[in-house]
Amino acid sequence: MHIFTFDIHSRRRDEMIDITERVAKAVADSRIAEGLATVFVPHTTAGVTINENADPDVVHDVLAALDAAVPHERDFYDHHEGNSAAHVKSSLVGVATQVLVRQGRLVLGTWQAIYFCEFDGPRSRQVHVAVTEG
Repeated sequence: MHIFTFDIHSRRRDEMIDITERVAKAVADSRIAEGLATVFVPHTTAGVTINENADPDVVHDVLAALDAAVPHERDFYDHHEGNSAAHVKSSLVGVATQVLVRQGRLVLGTWQAIYFCEFDGPRSRQVHVAVTEG
């Protein structure tokens, strides 16, 4: 197994940042031809997901739907840091995803990209990529 870490910097409270190329570089640097890439975000107010990269309206719509389902301002949140919505969104989206590796490359659909999801920005964060042979 090879583990790679890179930093990412968000600019807004809620944001989806395409990290596909950085994950692809980790896979290439691993020199593993066939296996699995696991992308993990070690933060309780962020996440990672795979979604469309062709139309930027999709990212906007995903963030809008999450905000509608889990609004930032709610009367019933007890967590006093003011970021309860970010914690809930992180739990809904998840903090890890996996992608197959074939011939040393990520196996993604034509329109798919890997997104780091910020829910409590702007912040500096880390993303870990573990590439395993298999």
